Amino acid sequence: MALTLNSDLGESFGAWTIGMDAEVMQYIDQANIACGFHAGDPLVMQQTLALALANRVTVGAHPGYPDLVGFGRRSLKCQPAEVAALLQYQIAAIDGMAKSQGLEIAYVKPHGALYNDMMADSALRQVIMQAIAAYHRPLALMIQSTPDAAAHREEAKQAGIELLLEAFADRCYADDGKLLARAKPGAVHNKEKMLAQVKQLAEFGTVTTLGGNTLALAVDSLCVHGDNPAAIEAIAEIRALIR
Repeated sequence: MALTLNSDLGESFGAWTIGMDAEVMQYIDQANIACGFHAGDPLVMQQTLALALANRVTVGAHPGYPDLVGFGRRSLKCQPAEVAALLQYQIAAIDGMAKSQGLEIAYVKPHGALYNDMMADSALRQVIMQAIAAYHRPLALMIQSTPDAAAHREEAKQAGIELLLEAFADRCYADDGKLLARAKPGAVHNKEKMLAQVKQLAEFGTVTTLGGNTLALAVDSLCVHGDNPAAIEAIAEIRALIR
C-alpha cells in the first residue's frame, strides 16, 4: 500500500503557539492548514503556506466550526446553508493566500467536531460534498477511512468530487472503525503503539482495534498530528516505514 503522509498545521493563533510546524513539514506530503475559524490567523496562514512552499508540500484547506475558544472540537448546530457558506468562506481565504505565494489548494479536510459530525451524519456529509463541488474549481475531500469507504466513494462520485481516505498513525480505533474519543484512556498512542500501527497499515492495510480485532482499511493518506509530542518524535521513523 503506497501511502502519503499528512498533518494538521497552521493552528497557532496570535501569541499562542500550537504544534511544531517547522519540524513536521520536512517529513510530510500534505499540509492541512487551518483557515482562521477554529485556529490560525492571517499571519500564521501566510507563514505556514510559505513553509509548505519551501518544503514542496501539497496544501489543503482545514476548515472548522467558528469556535476559537473550543479549538473547533465542539459541535455547533449550524443550518446546512450556513455550513456550506462557512466552508466556502474558509476555503476561499486560504486558497487566495496560497495563490499569492504561487501555491494552489488541492483538497479540503474538515477539522475536529466538523470532521467527526461529517463522518457520523450522512446529511451533513452531503452538504459538505456539495459545498466543495460548488467551489469554482475542482477540490478533493479528505475523510476518515472506515468500513463504509466504498459507500463514501460512491457518495463523492455522485457529488462529482474526488475522495481521499485517511487513517491515523497516533489514534486508537474502536471496534466499529471509529476513532476512540480523546477523552477515553488510550485514545492517543504512545510512540511504540504508533509505529506498530503504521507498520501494520503499510504492510497489510489493517489496524488492530481496541478490542483486538483486525480492521481492513482502504487508505490513501496517513495523518500524524503535529501537536502530539510522541508523533513528532516518531515522524522520521513513520516516514521511513511508509516508504
